[in-house]
Amino acid sequence: MHRFLISGLLFAALITPVALQADHDRRYYDREGKDYHTWNSHEDHAYRVYLGEQHREYREFPRATVVQRNEYFRWRHVHPDSHPIFKVEVR
Repeated sequence: MHRFLISGLLFAALITPVALQADHDRRYYDREGKDYHTWNSHEDHAYRVYLGEQHREYREFPRATVVQRNEYFRWRHVHPDSHPIFKVEVR
């Protein structure tokens, strides 16, 4: 019985970071660009740079309007990152 409890706790400890990471890496479809943008810490950083250049206050991306999201996606395609983590997935 003791082994099963320890195994269960170990499993929970190992799976929790994966579950939390999956929640943070959401994908948003860009209709104009016909691609997906995976929202993670790197994309959030790019979004904050965009807002700074536009002299706008930070607003969480999921709370942005469709028009604001589309404006960001257009900016993002003109300002791609060279790092492979920043790649935009095209389907």
